[in-house]
Amino acid sequence: MDFERYRATSTKKLADFTTKPENPLTEKAAKKAMKKNRKALADFQERLYAHDRNSVLVCFQGMDTSGKDSLIREVFKDFNVRGLEQNSFKTPTDLELSHGYLWRHYVALPRKGHFGIFNRSHYENVLVTRVHPEYLLKENLPDIHSIDDITDDFWKMRFEQINNFEKELTENGMIVFKFFLNLSKEEQKNRLLRRLNLPEKNWKFSAGDLKERELWDKYMYAYEQAIQHTSKENAPWFVIPADDKPMARYIVSSILRDSLDPLEHIKFPSLEEDTASRLEEFKTILNNE
Repeated sequence: MDFERYRATSTKKLADFTTKPENPLTEKAAKKAMKKNRKALADFQERLYAHDRNSVLVCFQGMDTSGKDSLIREVFKDFNVRGLEQNSFKTPTDLELSHGYLWRHYVALPRKGHFGIFNRSHYENVLVTRVHPEYLLKENLPDIHSIDDITDDFWKMRFEQINNFEKELTENGMIVFKFFLNLSKEEQKNRLLRRLNLPEKNWKFSAGDLKERELWDKYMYAYEQAIQHTSKENAPWFVIPADDKPMARYIVSSILRDSLDPLEHIKFPSLEEDTASRLEEFKTILNNE
């Protein structure tokens, strides 16, 4: 797959990306192709776990109903759970607020040999807080006493801090992917109505979803700013058309597979010379039991 069309840059705007995939596969074909990717990713996970020198962090962001939960479930279904760590970041607790905003993300990072999934991530600190700047007052920052103190320079500082955070991670062997599930406002409306119309989906609906929907344009601006300032070679952003769920899953799985498969340095370790030279002996012992 030529996934460069989905790669964000410092100059691309969200309007430059589509919410509907170009030349989409049929639902059946997308699911079949995604299953092949899923198997290949599970094979890579086994190599990663045995190699035990690198880790992978996959971050997902998107508006409500963009399909983050189901995408994660489907793409990583074949993984060995012992090598997979998933975290979802909601409203910070009092303990988390008493630390710097990146602290709770540091402690949730995957160990070497593991995949880590952030379902919502450290980017909440330049997205939700940008749309709702009053939330920042709870962090007791030394130079922020009212929302009037929150300037464009503050957000540029946070983008730089996040870039430095991710630079540190990649320099220490972590492979970082960031996916924004690009959902249209019309499709979100359809998915919210589905939650209301289907009794078994009612539990997913919150009146707060409609209040946040009213702030759509502010969220799109916050996403665009964050993506433009933090899509780097070492930690790229990919903007995924999310109106078509099967295709979104296929595209994400393809980007991961095509990026990770070629990493030949991540391989199964060789046996120690003494053990390798005695394999036939060990087979004989077992066969003669």
